[in-house]
Amino acid sequence: MTSFAWFVARRYLTARRKQAFISLISAVSILGVAVGVAALIIALALMTGLQTEMRDRIVSSAAHLYIYKSGDAAFNTFEADAAVVLATPGVTGVAPAVVQKGMIQVTANAPAFVTLKGIDVKREPTVTSIVAGMRSGSLDALENRSEDLPSGIILGMDLARSIGAHVGDRLTVITPDGPVSPSGRMMGRRSFEVVGTFQLGLYELDSSYALISLPVALEFLHRQGPDLMQARVADMFEAPEIGAALGAKLGPLYTVENWTEMNKSLYSALVLEKMAISLTIGLVVLVAALNIVASLVLLVMEKSRDIAILRTMGAPAQAIRLIFMLQGLVIGAVGTFSGAALGLGVSYICDRYKLLTLPGDVYQITHVPFRTEPLDVTIVVVSAILVCWLATIYPARRAGQLDPAEALRYQ
Repeated sequence: MTSFAWFVARRYLTARRKQAFISLISAVSILGVAVGVAALIIALALMTGLQTEMRDRIVSSAAHLYIYKSGDAAFNTFEADAAVVLATPGVTGVAPAVVQKGMIQVTANAPAFVTLKGIDVKREPTVTSIVAGMRSGSLDALENRSEDLPSGIILGMDLARSIGAHVGDRLTVITPDGPVSPSGRMMGRRSFEVVGTFQLGLYELDSSYALISLPVALEFLHRQGPDLMQARVADMFEAPEIGAALGAKLGPLYTVENWTEMNKSLYSALVLEKMAISLTIGLVVLVAALNIVASLVLLVMEKSRDIAILRTMGAPAQAIRLIFMLQGLVIGAVGTFSGAALGLGVSYICDRYKLLTLPGDVYQITHVPFRTEPLDVTIVVVSAILVCWLATIYPARRAGQLDPAEALRYQ
């Protein structure tokens, strides 16, 4: 019965000399399905690319775990705490840090806000990609400076550009953590020499962060020890589990945050946008499915005489239904796979040649990346074919319920 139904369905699809209008509707249906599937794959590739790019940049430019002490207490026992952290399975590196807000100014230029970060020059590369992000100078230039020279500082590329600073320039950093006087704490002020610039790919870091050595930060900011510990893990997706185990090991005086918690709002917004875009563009496939319904209903009306003759010759109603379901599935399959090929091709070209650019100060990336996931493509293809199959049910039932006597009465 299946071979008979397929033979008739194929004839209806190819022999359309007298049904030009129905053929046009079928062609529009195929085009609609193809456009909908292609648009959906391109949109999913775009949103997946954005998520992946943002995640990779955040994870590579920052640590996976951040460990604090209760009450903002300093890590006076850093070496012992670091040994505990490194002994935790999955942890590959640990480094101390001091972070403080302040202002930075080059000669007579306008000052800018800055986030000052004191780092351990030897340990910092084990938790961030700062070495790969260096654009001028070197990280080692922060250490071993002669006494007649000011302390070294490394600026983010966008920060250096905004204040007009270059390697070798001297600048002033002002912070609220100055010396204590009888009238209270005074502003801290110190001269630094720019010894390098970095670019980690995140505008938030490149436009506001400046790095100094940890000993200088402790002295300048009057700290007794590091403010926090940074840790890196072998598998970034295991950071939440490793962070929970580490928190239990260190005890209640310590708080452990992982990179997913610190960027939860960003990823929630990206996931919501991906869902909204997918649902909106998915309506295109539904509209195309309605075209399939219309074309098959018109075909049933046009072929009522042929259907009646087939029924009188002994063709069961199930075979008649199968004819039109196969015809609708062919239309849907052709449109779906054509759209999938188009969507994959456009996504590849846009990603390969970076055709879509973005303002880095808004989206933190300079171009729109496209990344197609096999699972996303599979879901789109299967869903589109399923929708097209559902669209064939009503016309096929109408064809199967056609009364031969009524169809041939006026023939």
